[in-house]
Amino acid sequence: MTKRLRDGVLLALIFVCVPVEAQPAGTAQALYDQIDRIFQKREYDAPRFGPARWLPGGSAYAIVEAVAAPGKGREIVRYDAATGARSILVPASSMTPPGAEAPLDVSDYAWSSDGARLLIFTNTRKVWRDNTRGDYWVLNLQGGGLRKLGGDGPEASLMFAKFSPDGTRVGYVRGNNIYVERLEDGRITPLTKDGSETTINGTSDWVYEEELGVRDGFRWSPDGRHIAYWQFDTTGVGIFSLINTTDTLYPAITRIPYPKAGTTNSAVRIGVVSEGGGETRWLKTPGDPRDSYLARMDWVDASTVAIEQLNRQQNQNDFLMADAANGDVRRVFRDESKTWVDLVDEVRWIDGGRAFLWLSERDGWRHAYRVSREGGEPRLITRFEADVISVSGVDEAAGWLYFIASPTNATQQYLYRSKLDGSGVPERVTPESQPGSHSYNLAPGGRMAFHTYSRHDQPPAQDVVALPAHRSLRALTDVSALVAKVAPLLVPAVEFFTLDIGSGVPIPLDGWMLKPKTFDPKRRYPAIVYVYGEPASQTVTDRWGGGRMLFHRALADAGYIVVSFDNHGTPAPKGAAWRKKVYGSVGDLSSAEQALAVRRLAEMRPYIDRDRVGVWGWSGGGSNTLNAMFRFPDVFRVGVSVAPVPDQKLYDTIYQERYMGLPQENAEGYRIGSPINFAEGLKGNLLIVHGSGDDNVHYQGTERLINRLIALGKPFDTMVYPNRTHSISEGPGTTPHIHKLIARYFLDHLAPGPR
Repeated sequence: MTKRLRDGVLLALIFVCVPVEAQPAGTAQALYDQIDRIFQKREYDAPRFGPARWLPGGSAYAIVEAVAAPGKGREIVRYDAATGARSILVPASSMTPPGAEAPLDVSDYAWSSDGARLLIFTNTRKVWRDNTRGDYWVLNLQGGGLRKLGGDGPEASLMFAKFSPDGTRVGYVRGNNIYVERLEDGRITPLTKDGSETTINGTSDWVYEEELGVRDGFRWSPDGRHIAYWQFDTTGVGIFSLINTTDTLYPAITRIPYPKAGTTNSAVRIGVVSEGGGETRWLKTPGDPRDSYLARMDWVDASTVAIEQLNRQQNQNDFLMADAANGDVRRVFRDESKTWVDLVDEVRWIDGGRAFLWLSERDGWRHAYRVSREGGEPRLITRFEADVISVSGVDEAAGWLYFIASPTNATQQYLYRSKLDGSGVPERVTPESQPGSHSYNLAPGGRMAFHTYSRHDQPPAQDVVALPAHRSLRALTDVSALVAKVAPLLVPAVEFFTLDIGSGVPIPLDGWMLKPKTFDPKRRYPAIVYVYGEPASQTVTDRWGGGRMLFHRALADAGYIVVSFDNHGTPAPKGAAWRKKVYGSVGDLSSAEQALAVRRLAEMRPYIDRDRVGVWGWSGGGSNTLNAMFRFPDVFRVGVSVAPVPDQKLYDTIYQERYMGLPQENAEGYRIGSPINFAEGLKGNLLIVHGSGDDNVHYQGTERLINRLIALGKPFDTMVYPNRTHSISEGPGTTPHIHKLIARYFLDHLAPGPR
């Protein structure tokens, strides 16, 4: 054997002895295989209960279940909440149309007030985010008979059908007009006739649906004699065109009236019309209908409509009472702030309609107040220095308000209750022995609830609990198999921590950290920061995160430390000052605090390799990824930005102006908050990902950023998913593909494993 050959053999032996952690091919394949198990094979999906709905009386619930015999459809079943006793309310056979071989595929349903009829929603179609268009059928539960609504209208063309209070008629929307159909003889009466591409009756425009949650746009009066409804005039709103180049021989164009920050909104008004048709009486809400938002509307009684009206800046929310007969409006209560105010999603009435409950941050905390219908100073109900996260329900008979709060840990959520008269202090209902996150769906009367409990490393379990004792009556799901399956993946346990990034004045940020299974504190590891950082969501929560959390676990096991921080402006229950410090500086403050957090964590944890730090996020997190990469290139070396907003002026009026003000009034804030204006700072490796069919955060912004990076001569990478929306989930294989893409980018540019 020659010396040269001997050296070659020796070299080969040296390579064979390299530790497994330094073999990227094996690491990559293991990571990709796990991503397939998470997102393609769905091996770790938690068992689900429902959707179920409580029945009147609050001791039983109804649920749609598949018939035991395969292919025989689904039936509506009643369960006793405490015992689990089961009975069939509506058999599948009764939901089979005449001449059809199979029962209707029930997507949703509603009972008439007397329980004699059932309204069935089926054959649904997606309208933007939800399946809100389809076919409706009415089943006569007493005399039998199943009849399709809508006359000879097109298939799957009805929206938001609902019974009149007496159950004899159904109102619905079709083609941007409102109709009432009489069940006795099928007579259809159009209540509006001016519906068109630009005049929308009974439903909403794009931005109201996306940012205010307004979809179902009409309400029956309690006596069934009138209908109140929203009308949108989209004339003058800028049109954004989405171009689909893959599904047809020539491109198909979808035109959406989409108001970008600082531009013209739809003119919106609320009217009342007789159920038999005739002229609409328009409610006399004050101000310019294009520069205010009629965000909520419902009947208080047969003659009064209540409205929440936000001004354009969204720093005032007026609760209005309108006389349905003459349209006159009076203001009962005003909630206001120097920054922004939040909507009260559901105004709950008490004292026989003489008072209502309201959430406000007027004292620096989000508290519940009791407000008289006649106006006057509101009375504080939740007397503690903490936030009400959300209202869960009311037990008026016993005098209690139930709500979610977590006074000492902003990453968790528990059930509390307070006296409706404002006496005493809030009481914790969730047992102290169950730390983590809890959610509740209270039954009518508030004596029982569907309860969901999880932790970051503990899958969600659901049961029925009796309140206020919080005694578990019956399990609704069995998670034992999933707990056993994921147990090997959840090692080591997640670490929650609080990190002070302040200088002189404490600025504590909540965070979590995931470490590799083979973690050695004496070595240094690359870190990946998962960021959101905007007012719409938290990332640091002690609850089960499903596929996203397991993806981060897979990245950790590939050789990364994965961390996340909640900066100022995220909706953590830490008081109004915490949340609203970001006002006018979204993007600027968040990225600065994320960079400070990384630096401070690396100082405290020497096993974090400060030369190998990456960052990724989606939507607002994608924007903050760009800001981090452009502004702090010495901290963040690799970034993956998914569906970002590179220029805040390109996003919609309601969201962007709520947190930034109008661009005409805060031009500098929009400039310094928009990452496109700092692209010259890019030094590391950046991947930008977007769906070309994103109707929410338009691909336009990413294209503008690409042009700017090209002009600056900056190398970068990009991936476009054709016709995918903001979720980038449509089409076979898309979800595992994008997660493998993110993982591959980090593997290629941020070497995994310790040094």
